[in-house]
Amino acid sequence: MKNSADNSFGNTTDGGDPGDGGTNYRALEKILESPEFAPNIVVNRLIPAAEGIYAPFPEGLDPRIAQALRRRGIDQIYTHQAEVWERTQEGKNVVVVTPTASGKTLCYNLPSLQALLNDEKARCLYLFPTKALSQDQQSDLNELVGQGGASIDKTDDTNGDFYGLPVKVSTYDGDTPDSLRIAARDTGRIIISNPDMLHAGILPNHPKWIKFFSHLKYVVIDEAHAYRGVLGSHVANVIRRLKRIAAFYGSRPQFILCSATIANPQELAEALTGEDVALVDKNGAPRGEKRVILYNPPLVDAVQGIRRSVVDESRRWMLALLQAGIKTILFAHSRVKTEVAASYVNEDLANLYTDNSRIRVEAYRGGLLPNERREIEKGLRDGDIQGVVSTNALELGIDIGGLDASVVAGFPCSFNSFWQQSGRAGRRGGTSVSVFIASASPIDQFIMNDPDWFFRKSAEEGRIDPDNPYILTDHVKCACFELPFQDKVELGGRSEEGGIRDEVREVLEFLEEEGIVRHAAGRWHWADRSFPAEGISLRSATADNVVIVDVTQGRNAVIGEMDRPSAKELIFKNAVYIHRGRQYLVEKLDIENRKCLVREAEVNYFTDGLVKTDIKVLSEDEHFNYESSAGVLGDVLVRSQVAKFKKIRFHTNENIGYGDIDLGEEEMQTRSLVLIFADDTAGGRALSSLGDEQNVGAVLSGAGTLIRLIAPVFLLCDPRDLGIAERVRDPHFGLPALYIYDKYPGGTGLAEALSRRTAELFRAIREAVERCPCKSGCPSCVGPGGNKAGTKIFLRTLTGA
Repeated sequence: MKNSADNSFGNTTDGGDPGDGGTNYRALEKILESPEFAPNIVVNRLIPAAEGIYAPFPEGLDPRIAQALRRRGIDQIYTHQAEVWERTQEGKNVVVVTPTASGKTLCYNLPSLQALLNDEKARCLYLFPTKALSQDQQSDLNELVGQGGASIDKTDDTNGDFYGLPVKVSTYDGDTPDSLRIAARDTGRIIISNPDMLHAGILPNHPKWIKFFSHLKYVVIDEAHAYRGVLGSHVANVIRRLKRIAAFYGSRPQFILCSATIANPQELAEALTGEDVALVDKNGAPRGEKRVILYNPPLVDAVQGIRRSVVDESRRWMLALLQAGIKTILFAHSRVKTEVAASYVNEDLANLYTDNSRIRVEAYRGGLLPNERREIEKGLRDGDIQGVVSTNALELGIDIGGLDASVVAGFPCSFNSFWQQSGRAGRRGGTSVSVFIASASPIDQFIMNDPDWFFRKSAEEGRIDPDNPYILTDHVKCACFELPFQDKVELGGRSEEGGIRDEVREVLEFLEEEGIVRHAAGRWHWADRSFPAEGISLRSATADNVVIVDVTQGRNAVIGEMDRPSAKELIFKNAVYIHRGRQYLVEKLDIENRKCLVREAEVNYFTDGLVKTDIKVLSEDEHFNYESSAGVLGDVLVRSQVAKFKKIRFHTNENIGYGDIDLGEEEMQTRSLVLIFADDTAGGRALSSLGDEQNVGAVLSGAGTLIRLIAPVFLLCDPRDLGIAERVRDPHFGLPALYIYDKYPGGTGLAEALSRRTAELFRAIREAVERCPCKSGCPSCVGPGGNKAGTKIFLRTLTGA
């Protein structure tokens, strides 16, 4: 637990081999001073190292745990770990909020192990957002409790010292073989799982888990900040069901949550658990020195404001760092960009080295098979892989060894995500570097024009809506299948009146009308033949995944999977699918049978689907009178269809052709905020002054694009969570309008949140347009050929500037 920060990247000498774990400080300075990069570095900021603040082991800590810690070189703990211990021993639920690599794991391991050693019947449940993180944490926990998670005491034959703890640790997820599941249920003291498995595999089968649920002491929810939006709303309902099952068997577990820095960690923790939660947010861990670089790619067309591709620039940075012996992770934020960037880097390495095995770079993203994920994770830990290009799949705390540099290619939609990704470098102490490479998007250029704002910006909020009617209905079904509802008891606990909440009762009455449940003798019983959890996905609006099958030369090998909506946009017929550097052409997408057939091919382009959207207003629930427009909050029906795709040439990004897509529409009922610009409002008058409808459409389109890209700064969400549609003359309202809607069935509260923050949002997008140096519109503001002058007038009117 000593502060190991120094002025070196790892342990090698200047210009060391990439496989050796890093290089020294001079190698980085050489890159930063290079004419290849220096002219476009906007900020080079050094975040100094910080000493740790320590506390002795707690007085009540079991000596066996203390001995196990000392054997790992830990003879004291951080102050935030000590504070979590104190709160848990007081019987409180706790959320701990500290930076990446600050020892949050020990915050929950200490009280959990203590409880298990005090009571041989006690059980603990650890929930991680991904299976990869679960596997990683089991390895770490096994090292603490003894080799392999010893179930009996062990001694060192040389001196008789105890070195194992009588605690069996078991992982129970979709990758756990059937042969190990019974043993995990019966003898596992700590069960490591994820919300998906808890939802579909454990809670519906709770009679097999009687011993576990009867003595459940702690529930650990790691990476709690990841549970926001749709996923968080689902997980909150899964926790309601968990508490209901535990209460049925006579236990009431405490909750320990760990989160990265967000604006409302206590509020989010209480929304997830439905319990009062104590906040621990004073970090006692040391921090290594970190250099943060903000880099704006050079302009290639100053008139149109077009900059060099963020993929090309991130590839150049990664290549320079790898050549200097600095182990690097590049975050590319989409599956296609991840595969393309990894391919580019490997091509460059192949050209530089005749023996390319010296530097190995892999792509890591969703849709990889479990064995492929683990191979890459192990290669990074062991040093066999020196670089990785990843989506946000590696943003969470998976141990991938001592990476020294992170390159973030484009703003990752939230400041929380950026600092998480930045924190992936330097986890083992020492100096690290994080390079943020701006894309042409408005938020990226906003940051480049005001870097001080970037560094002082507070973290975003995490928002969930557990009572979303679609999500609540799904989980009331699951809960009723697991245990009958009693009129006196609600989902997630007892209401103030001692009965079922109105929202839950309405769902049960609806389900009774549908014949899915029946009400008798004060109880609501499941009356359907289906297994409800099986058809409900926590991760997306649908539970349908499409399996991707390689049929090259009769292989018929499964190489990946993808959710159905994404499949329609990414793996349609004739699309290019890239998997770990290999290119495949899609021969057939069979949505009905959830199968996609691909064949290996060599092409010089990748593909991008074009989506068209239609909107119908279903209800007007709330009306707002803003200073310069009217607002309506209500339900809408969104129909979307991928009708065409374009082919984009590698390296040059030029469009080399289009193709047609013949796939059915996707329909979704959701929530929307509609901004209406009547003639008697300031916004309406500003639009009327523009003249023809073409100018009005260009201004609304530019404003809509800016809203979608900048709104995530105010809410902890992804731009893809928000849909935007502009109407020069909306068929429902008969006036110019902007629709801002949740891109998930039923909505997740984003439209409601934006309805209260429109003034802040429009000020931010006005500043983004005014600070952009282009003359008539560019990708960083209203788009090439957009009406920048008109958009400025419109936004100034909206904000009263």
